[in-house]
Amino acid sequence: MYDLIILGAGTAGLTAALYANRAGLKVLIVEKGVYGGQIVNTPLIENYPALKEVSGFDFVQNLYEQAVTKFETPVVMGEITDFSFTGIKKSVTVDQTVYTARSIILATGAEHRKLGCAGEEKFKGKGVSYCATCDGAFFRGRTVAVIGGGNTALQDAKYLANHCQKVYLIHRRDKFRATKVEIDSALKRENIIPIYDTVVEEIMGENMVTSLKLRQIKDQTETILPVNGVFIAIGLNPNNGDFSKEVETDEGGYLIAGEDCKTNLEGVFVAGDTRTKRVRQLVTAAADGAVSAEMAVEYLNC
Repeated sequence: MYDLIILGAGTAGLTAALYANRAGLKVLIVEKGVYGGQIVNTPLIENYPALKEVSGFDFVQNLYEQAVTKFETPVVMGEITDFSFTGIKKSVTVDQTVYTARSIILATGAEHRKLGCAGEEKFKGKGVSYCATCDGAFFRGRTVAVIGGGNTALQDAKYLANHCQKVYLIHRRDKFRATKVEIDSALKRENIIPIYDTVVEEIMGENMVTSLKLRQIKDQTETILPVNGVFIAIGLNPNNGDFSKEVETDEGGYLIAGEDCKTNLEGVFVAGDTRTKRVRQLVTAAADGAVSAEMAVEYLNC
């Protein structure tokens, strides 16, 4: 039996492993895909404290070596087919093998919802971004588009307006879904231009994004909009699978936990983008990893 099983090997999960290993716990990590999470595909990280510039790949490699390789932490790759988080002994089944532990950290992350249009995958990291605060500075003085109509989209547009010459705010409905405060605040900016009743048909370019093919919903007319970047802000899908059968979630499917990372179940903690929180950034994922590991240590020592 392990002291702690960490589900997910992104920034939150690996940071949790680092802190748990340093505390002397017997740790197992379970990851269904590639370790590192979404950040591994980011070309350049500039907003992580004390690191001037680092690629997502290098960041993940360094963290993996620090948290896993150094401590010889076992990592199981595969899909979770069953689990039980209630009671003193928790269990996770990966394929046909059952692993048990006295505590669990859920660090399975969240995925950005995709537009699903032509060119989206091709230009990911080459003008297509899902994080304005991560990548906005790369488009200083240029023209970009934000796709979406909720609070996140309008907040992204305002953030980008501080850097960019012009920000188009494209929404498929005739009015934004954000709060009145967010809408009023965004539309006061002279360099934020709303485009309503419009969807993106294609993201175009050669090596980098150069334009968008737009379709106006009411009359079906198509236009080409020159832009240097596209920020897609249509929501997130937490990777919680069937965990909500035992762990409480909010209406969006995020696992409910405060800054102490404690869920409704004793000995079960959650870290990173998959939990209820206001800010989902690399640095907050790392912070959650540290906190959840410390809470697990405290729980195990009781």
